[in-house]
Amino acid sequence: MLLIGPLGAHVVDVGRAQPLSDIPSQAPGVAYPLGTDDQGRDLLAVMVAGLPLTLKVGFLAGAIGLSIGTVLGLVSGYVGGVLDAVIRMAVDTLLTVPALLVLIIIAASIKGVISVTIMGLVIASLAWMNPTRTIRAQVLTLRERGYIQIARLSGMSSLKVIVAEMLPNLLPYLAAGFVGAVSAAVLASIGLEALGLGPQNEPTVGMTIYWALLFNALLRGMWWWWMPPILVVVVLFLGLLLLSAGLDEIANPRRRRRA
Repeated sequence: MLLIGPLGAHVVDVGRAQPLSDIPSQAPGVAYPLGTDDQGRDLLAVMVAGLPLTLKVGFLAGAIGLSIGTVLGLVSGYVGGVLDAVIRMAVDTLLTVPALLVLIIIAASIKGVISVTIMGLVIASLAWMNPTRTIRAQVLTLRERGYIQIARLSGMSSLKVIVAEMLPNLLPYLAAGFVGAVSAAVLASIGLEALGLGPQNEPTVGMTIYWALLFNALLRGMWWWWMPPILVVVVLFLGLLLLSAGLDEIANPRRRRRA
């Protein structure tokens, strides 16, 4: 990326932080609104390029985790029996394991360069437990509804009952669950990246925090290096939290405001 500033034109890689020149870091100013780091990278450009990558990890992990959780929750809640017991036991067991520790072990064991897609898949490997439990609980209540009983007595197959009768009624819960899964995935990705286990060649928000910690930006008083990504994370989670609360209010009749 070509940046033009007071010291002239120079090429800056907004991805991996590596020595590109002897240009000192600059505090926020007219040329660089968020300042630059030790490698001369424009931190505003890093934030603009890194936020979509961080959201990509969250959306990928959230979509995969919610899809797996929805299938397991529907099967567990509707079929019941031994299959329900096995799925429920697996979910309850895995939920007791520290997820971040497991993700650290998985990410550390990957050889080679970790990409954004691989990071999303790593986080998705543990993102299906909560959706499974939530969807199963909803299916258990829907299974006893009158229209479900009528559909079953009319000769509809179990798959058709699930797809045609249950799934449309679960869409509000799935929407709220997806936003929650994305929030959890983004938090997990930032945690891993802040430890240096993220995509080294991508300027994600978490990796920006990692480079700031690695080069002692806090001790050196370079607040413009570590504060913008933290503020971006706070604003991002606040937006996702409000969106999740709004969708949950729509999906949960007990939380709907009376006119």
